[in-house]
Amino acid sequence: MGVKHGREYSDILEDLIKAIAKIPDRYTFFEMEEEDWERLGAADRGEVDEALAEDLFYALGGESMITVGCGVVIHDKENHRLNILIGEDELDFVALI
Repeated sequence: MGVKHGREYSDILEDLIKAIAKIPDRYTFFEMEEEDWERLGAADRGEVDEALAEDLFYALGGESMITVGCGVVIHDKENHRLNILIGEDELDFVALI
């Protein structure tokens, strides 16, 4: 399904990968332990982040908010963006148009 967007999917995905990388324990989304995450190399971490970004993009088409580790990713339909927060603090956002 995915979220409605006007930008190229690849550009959105690239921005979303960078944004979710700011969530320090994002690996828990896939039920990974910190020790497992720490053992991964940079390339493998990048693959996990890409898979997470893809999953979020499609899931946010049906859900408005998804918890990712200590953060949340919120689909703001009115402003056509994805907001990435920890608590009340906005870490980043990804424009969809």
